[in-house]
Amino acid sequence: MSAETKSEAGAAGQLTRRHLLMGAALTATAVVAFAREPRETMRRLKPGELESMIPVRIGQWGFETRSGLVLPPDDPLAKSLYSDVLTRVYVSEDRPPVMLLIAYSNTQNGMLQLHRPEVCYPAGGYTLTETKTKALAISPGVEIPARFFSAESPARTEQVMYWTRIGTESPTSWIDQRAAVIRANLKQVIPDGILVRISTVLPDYGSAEPVLREFAASLVKELQSNGRKLLVSG
Repeated sequence: MSAETKSEAGAAGQLTRRHLLMGAALTATAVVAFAREPRETMRRLKPGELESMIPVRIGQWGFETRSGLVLPPDDPLAKSLYSDVLTRVYVSEDRPPVMLLIAYSNTQNGMLQLHRPEVCYPAGGYTLTETKTKALAISPGVEIPARFFSAESPARTEQVMYWTRIGTESPTSWIDQRAAVIRANLKQVIPDGILVRISTVLPDYGSAEPVLREFAASLVKELQSNGRKLLVSG
């Protein structure tokens, strides 16, 4: 065998080994991806079911109307992502009116950002203060992280509190949401997602926060066990 032939044979052997290694790596990647592919979907609600689950009487407040809320962007993507959206205004004889928005998705792919108040309020002409994360007591001994901020417009000032649940987690930022989705996917689960927003029209946040906290605790207390699980625990 000539030197040239040996060289060609060696190169062919190296090329074959390289292809085999690349093929093995791709096969391993495909196997891992298939093994980790989400196969269980957390579907809890049918369209319209949220309306009957949330009570018309919450603590000292009673349902009055569905209009007057700052709403998420009305676009085809948002409509495709959310299977149910509830909007209500509750009034009380001795407490400020409270606005409630709940946005639910049967299958959460991390796009709950569309319904985050930090997005929809500026779209409605509001200027926001810094958002703060605080512990929210929803029942004796049970707390979840919630977000608080003020939204100001020429017409009014709204004090806002909200929380999100992705699967069994309560993320407080878009990055945390994505991480929650990834962790669920690694368990072969496509998680559902929900955003609960509670707000009131008052000039200062100091007087509004106790009202928002009281309404949130009353809301969770009035719910049946499946409703509490839907809103806060997954």
